[in-house]
Amino acid sequence: MTDEEVLAEFRAADALLEGHFILSSGLRSPIFLQKMRIFEDPVRTGRVCAALGRLIRESFGQVDIVVSPAIGGIIPGYETARALGCKAVFVEREEGEFQLRRGFEIPPGARIVMVEDIVTTGLSSRECIAAIRRHPGELLGAACIVDRSNGKADIGAPLVSLLRMDIPAYPADQLPPGLAAIPAVKPGSRAMA
Repeated sequence: MTDEEVLAEFRAADALLEGHFILSSGLRSPIFLQKMRIFEDPVRTGRVCAALGRLIRESFGQVDIVVSPAIGGIIPGYETARALGCKAVFVEREEGEFQLRRGFEIPPGARIVMVEDIVTTGLSSRECIAAIRRHPGELLGAACIVDRSNGKADIGAPLVSLLRMDIPAYPADQLPPGLAAIPAVKPGSRAMA
């Protein structure tokens, strides 16, 4: 899938938003990728995640388990694992730290790829990778649909993505005047009650 084809999927799903957005990291941005608009369509999700699966296979070879961070990574992790023909598990927070729960296991020698939806600062990816490394499997690397950092986020493992974008993100006290003039909205889910 080319960069333009990935962007076309976001546009067709009305998932490429412009305005003033508060990201889950707390940073502000003029662009928001509402990935759940992609994931609400199983056919579109399958297409995007099959392409991500091909990229993973080309980059890392055979994969036994896809591990994703809850909640945003569960759907792309599952669909990418389906495309790869392997298991899909996820980590979730327990006492503030990502853990495998629900009886999920990573056996010795299992070849693992961490799959994320969108990487901005890489924080949730780093936390997910730290949880994976507490188990005996072999972490091959990580993959995401969109890397908003354009390769600048250090997640602690090799990262491949369907699309790299250089989307600006600013601390709230360092907004450019044009962005500061637009009311901010928080379309993500991390701070939802």
